[in-house]
This record gives sequence, C-alpha cells and structure tokens, in this order.
Amino acid sequence: MAPVGLAAHRVPGAADRSRRPGNVGGELVRLIGDVRTETGRNDPLLIVVSGGQPPPELPEPHPLTEADEAYDEWAEALPEMRRLRRPAAWLVALRPDDSDTGPPSRGGMRPFSAPDPPWWSRRFLPAALCLVLVAALGVWAGSRWAPGCHPSLTGGRVSVEVVASGECVGYSDSVAQVFNNDPGQEGLRKIQERIFAQNRAAEEVWQRSDRRRPFLTLVYLGTLTGNRTRADEESYVSEREELEGMATAQYALLKESAGADGAALLRIVVANGGRQMIYADRAVSMLAELASDDPTVLGVVGLVESRTSTARALRELNKVGLPVLAPTLSADRMDANSRLYLQISAPNADQVEMVDAYAQQVLKVDEAHVYYTTLEGSSLTEDLYVGTLVDGLRQRFGARMTRLDEWRTGERLTDECGYPGLLFYAGRWTEFDGFLRALRECGGNPPRHLVADDSVNRYMANPGLRAAAPGNLPVTYVSKASLATCAALRVAEERRDDARASFLSWIQADDLLDPPRCRPDSGHQVGERVSLAYDAAMMMIRAVESLAARLHHADPLQRWEPTSVNPVAVHAEVLRQNAGQGYRGVAGLIRFTPESGEPVDKRLALLRVEQVPQVATAPVEVFRCGLADAPDPVPCGPA
Repeated sequence: MAPVGLAAHRVPGAADRSRRPGNVGGELVRLIGDVRTETGRNDPLLIVVSGGQPPPELPEPHPLTEADEAYDEWAEALPEMRRLRRPAAWLVALRPDDSDTGPPSRGGMRPFSAPDPPWWSRRFLPAALCLVLVAALGVWAGSRWAPGCHPSLTGGRVSVEVVASGECVGYSDSVAQVFNNDPGQEGLRKIQERIFAQNRAAEEVWQRSDRRRPFLTLVYLGTLTGNRTRADEESYVSEREELEGMATAQYALLKESAGADGAALLRIVVANGGRQMIYADRAVSMLAELASDDPTVLGVVGLVESRTSTARALRELNKVGLPVLAPTLSADRMDANSRLYLQISAPNADQVEMVDAYAQQVLKVDEAHVYYTTLEGSSLTEDLYVGTLVDGLRQRFGARMTRLDEWRTGERLTDECGYPGLLFYAGRWTEFDGFLRALRECGGNPPRHLVADDSVNRYMANPGLRAAAPGNLPVTYVSKASLATCAALRVAEERRDDARASFLSWIQADDLLDPPRCRPDSGHQVGERVSLAYDAAMMMIRAVESLAARLHHADPLQRWEPTSVNPVAVHAEVLRQNAGQGYRGVAGLIRFTPESGEPVDKRLALLRVEQVPQVATAPVEVFRCGLADAPDPVPCGPA
C-alpha cells in the first residue's frame, strides 16, 4: 500500500489557526506523526490542515500545482525520515498560487468533480413520469368508471364499468353501488337499498346461528339503465317488481325462527346488463368471476326480456354453470339456449292459444287484425318475444288474420274505428301509450275488442301513462300471475291457503315494500312480476334447504359449508322436487317435463280494465287457461 501522509495546507490570508489560543491543531498533528513514526504503519488516513506558516522543520512548500511531484518526493524520502525520526516525516506542505483562483492544472493536483448524473436520474424525470402515469391512469379510470359507477371502497361485492353508451354495467350487493340515478326511478333505487340492507341482516343472522343455517346467493340480472323516460315516468316497472319479489323471499327467510337451523338465508346480488340486455355478456363475465370466488352463488334470476342478447347471456351462463330461473321470459324455446334454464311463465305458444280461445268462446269472432311493434333499432329477428308471438299468431289464425302490420309511433289508426273483430296488440309496452293515443281519434266509435299481450302489464302498472289514455276504450290484456292479484290473494287468505296468505302478509308489512301492497285502506296493487320472481327465488331456496337437510341428517348442528353443494346440483334438485306434483307457486302450479325448461299448462289469464285512466280500479279476470294448484288439466274458459 502506498504511504499516505499528512498535508499542511496554507491558505493565503488565513491566520495560523494551529497557534491560536485554545487551538490544539498543531499539537494534534505532531502527536499523530509521532505515533506513525513509532508504529511504522501506513494506514489509509489523510489529514488536511491549514495554517499561515508551515512547521519550521519542513522545506519550502511546493506550489499546489506541483502536488504530484511533492507527493512523489515525500514518498521516496519517507523511509529515511522515519529512521531518523524526523518530526515532520509525515508532513507535505503545499501552497496555492496567489493568482490561481480556479481549479489546478492537469500537471498539478487532479481536480475532482462528480460526473453529471445520467439523464434518467434527473429530478424532473421522476416527477414527469409520475404525472404521465397519473394522467394515463386517469384516462383509463375515466373510460372504465364514473361518478356513481366505480368499485367499492367501503366493502361489499361490487364490480362495475361504464360502457360505450354511458351506462353502468356490472353487479353490486351493497349501497356502495345502486344502479340508476335517473329522475322518476326512485322505486327502483329504494328496492335495491332494501335488498342491500337485508343482505347485511342475513349475514348477521347467519353469524348468530353459528353458521348452521344454509346460506345462498342469488343474482338478479336485469335491464336497470338505458331507457328513455320522462321525469314523472317509471320506466323500469318489470325490474322493480322482480326485485320486490326477490326481496319478499329474502324477507320471509329473515322472519324464520332463530331456532330453525334448516331454514335458508338469502343474499341477493343485483346485476345490470344495460338497455335491452345489450351488455349482458360483460355482466356475465363479471358474474363468472364472482361465482368462481364465492361458492354461495348458486343461480341467476331475471333477464326480463326475450331478445337475442338475452339468449347470448343464457348461453354464457350455461358455460359458467349457473342455473337461470326467468320469471317473465316467454319467447318460445328460450330453453334451447341453456341446459340449466327454467322458465316460470307460460311460453308464447300458450298465450296465442288462449287469445284464440277467448276470441272464439267469448267474443264470438273469427277475424283478427294484429299490430306489432319493436323498439327503435330492433327487429323481429332480434326481439324474440315479439318475433315468436307474431309467428305464433300467424300460424294459429292463418287466413282469419286479415291484417298484420308493424305499427310505428305517429301512425294513424282510423281504419280500426268501429272494427268488430279482434284487434290484437302484439308489441312492446313502450309503444302502447302511443297506440292508445292513436285510437283516441275514433272518439265514440272505438274498436269493439282491443286485446293486448302480457308486455302491456308494464304500461298498466304505470299510473302516469294510464292517466292520458282514452276513457271510453276498454282494454283486455294477458296476465301471467292472475292468481296473485290483491283480490285473489285476499280470497286465498279466507280459504286458508297458507302459501298465498303468507305472501300477502309479507307484501303488506311496514318494513319491506314502499309503499306496502294490497292493504284494505290503500289502492296500491301488487304487480304480477312480484309473485313470479318470488316463486323463482323460493324454488331455488327450497332446493338448497332439501340438499342441506340430507347433508346434515346425521348432525343437524353441523355448520353449513357452502362448498357442499354446487349450482348444477341445485338445478337437479329443483327438477327432482318438481317431478312429482310440481311446485305450488303463488302465481300457480309450476311443472316441467324432463326434456324442457318451459312450464307445462302454466296459468295464464286475461284481465279487463273498463276505463284505463282509473288507476285505482282493479282489473277483472275474464278468461283463464292452465293450472291453478292441482295437476289435473283444466280447459280454457271464462273466469
């Protein structure tokens, strides 16, 4: 190792700091030199001191520009100076030139300057990079989420995204995400909030039961956004009613005794597939992830409208392995899209058969005029409900159907004034208001027999729309749940029909639906989709309870293990329970054949309203087909 010494460095104009009173610098330098001379160790130490004059035992200091030469001379003379124990053996004296104010020349002491930092380490770059990343994240988040549509930061199962139309698509089980903030849709929001509150209650009851009660999750998948609507118009009647039906099933389970360990508890996840279920595939992909992470997810209820987009969603749900129970879908052969599909309502073929029987048995007419509608941007091919209904009417009536036209808003209907045959509306409810307004031109000579399909139920459930209808034009329309109207439920209660009486008590309760339904002192009717969705949910619930009873037969106090059942097993159990006498639902007996997901002889009826604007007047059943409660076939006939 090269010897390293002590340098006494004179700074021009500086006082001799080593000789100031109280300054022991000079003494410290001498002592260090003596120790080094005594030990002879070349330790890697360099001490730099400054003073006005160098020690007298040193020769004339070298200029600072000759530091290299001074070091070489000192290193060469060091062994001899150590042997002679010279007091300044370890010192090298340097002096700066008075005129030299810059760095020393290359021939002198090599200047040291830190290299410039690499360009990627400069201070501005991390800040700029952070800004770019934040901006990119903001653009990505802005394209995926929006105020009122974003993942939950407070817990709950929430997965949503904003799609091209601006709608919020995905699912939620908590108030962190409530779908649809449009004016006039308070009822839709309220029932979601009620469901989410009951979700929390169900979780708490399950924990208090030491997790012994069966616990399942059902997904409601519907069209919760995208409809054009006025501020005073409720545009999501079907969705709101179906959610009310599921909430009623959830409420009924919460009212079970605390000691009823075999009674299930239900959590409901609300999912939105967007307008006309266009984005159902995106919602289903999110639900697939949920089902893979949460073994309590056992099925899907809803889907609302029979469209090609709905059929795609069914096929995707079938791939995922989730059963679907559809309360109101009725396009013919929807079950062809999924082996795990079960339909609660009668198919369109049954509806066509009933309308024909009514025309011949009650109206005594053979001829029919049929008008159909599809929403703007849709077609008969895409709208499976209207498409299969029109096809069925064409085949059933044949030459008796003397007119079949697509009707569009704004077209006149004066040719139908006074028409004595069957005038059948086979379109969507959204255009029915315009259809009635067009018939207003008939004045005192309206068509004699106006009958409408079951979609019109959504119009009849909207007081704001009904108020503007002609007062002299009676309307008869198809109902899929005539056994669950307020009047029918009261009769069932008097006859001690426990299932319907219990359903009536739930929907009259103060702490469930807003407002409560079917109370004697109010005119708030219960929509038909409430009972249909209730039946769909209860079929799944009873199947899970049956499986749980068999699993826990040996030990009734055993904890419920969600992985002990799977969605396909629950679907099989529904069919097993149904194989005998069928399922006795509030809206009628539900019975399936082994090879079909469509119900057999499901109850259908025709309801009549004499004056549409009179909202408080309950419709009257005038005709019915299908089974009520007994499995024996009943021919169609007047009520």
